[in-house]
Amino acid sequence: MRTSPSAETLPSREHLPVGAAGRPVLDVVIPVYNEEKDLEPCVLRLHEHLHRTFPYGFRITVADNASTDATPQVARSLAARLPDTVRSVRLEQKGRGRALRTVWSASDAPVLAYMDVDLSTDLNALLPLVAPLISGHSDLAIGSRLARSSRVVRGPKREFVSRAYNLILRGSLAARFSDAQCGFKAIRREVAERLLPMVEDSGWFFDTEMLVLAERAGLRIHEVPVDWVDDPDSTVHIVRTATEDLKGVWRVGRALATGSLPLDRLARPFGDDPRDRELKGVPGGLARQLVGFCVVGALSTLFYLALYSLFRLGAGAQPANAAALLVSAVANTAANRRLTFGVRGRERAARHQAQGLVVFGIGLALTSGSLAALGAASGDPAHSTELVVLIVANLAATVVRFLLFRLWVFPDRQDRQDRRHRPDRSPTTTRTTTR
Repeated sequence: MRTSPSAETLPSREHLPVGAAGRPVLDVVIPVYNEEKDLEPCVLRLHEHLHRTFPYGFRITVADNASTDATPQVARSLAARLPDTVRSVRLEQKGRGRALRTVWSASDAPVLAYMDVDLSTDLNALLPLVAPLISGHSDLAIGSRLARSSRVVRGPKREFVSRAYNLILRGSLAARFSDAQCGFKAIRREVAERLLPMVEDSGWFFDTEMLVLAERAGLRIHEVPVDWVDDPDSTVHIVRTATEDLKGVWRVGRALATGSLPLDRLARPFGDDPRDRELKGVPGGLARQLVGFCVVGALSTLFYLALYSLFRLGAGAQPANAAALLVSAVANTAANRRLTFGVRGRERAARHQAQGLVVFGIGLALTSGSLAALGAASGDPAHSTELVVLIVANLAATVVRFLLFRLWVFPDRQDRQDRRHRPDRSPTTTRTTTR
């Protein structure tokens, strides 16, 4: 974790990267949809905080996402009340990503940020968030609720979904940032000008896609631990948002695997991300394997859910989950063996099934742990809630399963031969960790 610069380390006003006189250094966007009650206190509180703590010019932009209540009138009233520091932008279509792209693309401020209207994140983290961008040290900055020093108050369901989602990002897209969807981020305008045209999503996945592409291009992402309190009145639909996010993960992963993104346009002059160099050596069959694995996985998940619902009629949640997962795991291993990885014949079939059962054990631990956590949090949850939790847990287990299948259960024979004949590394290039 990088150390956040304090206000005293920021450049002086005379040396700020600004052009015309009076241009704000920071433009904070607040995307809103039907927030007539919360908008005014949010803007006034943020304005007071910036006026008191931020040493440079700032602007607050309310981006109205086609609200149908009095939100547009409230936004215009605030802009008229504070004309020098608040403005209102009306969009006729919904979508947080669309709002951020529209306002950021048109802004003249060298540093662009956004935050949610509920102000769940403590505003004291705002200056540490944008300071590395003002100084030019970093390209993007994100607030992290999953950092060790963060203090977070939220329910077990949102905590589980957040951690499971970030686990999926790490397993599928090799993401190294810790929190993809905290509504507290900033970016340098010059970086946004090159990055935003590559981001396709216009909804909630916008943040994740932007961060993944930036990280892949070798841009510097600064993380700030935040204090965050969940808004119990949040209008975010968790299941629908999670579904759209997973579709986005698949789309971006496919684009990265096929090399269709011109990430070299974003790279800093001193080098790119070493993982992009590794990506160029990805075996040609990876994209086909991913497609096959996803198809088999989707069918296996439906088969698993059908079995779980059937077993649940005569057994408890844990026994039903274990039995359904065991049967579907055997079928999944057999299908992936033949269809995804092209292994035919009976040779080593028993060994492959045994290894598949080890992978099944990992999936069982994830799903059973999820059910146990749900039971501890909710007592006697509804059957529909159990299914939602199991779907999310199985998605996380799926990422782990593919990696284990590809690298351990069904490794490519040519890769094994290459590793067998590869010369040993020189001792001078081997990293040793001393405890």
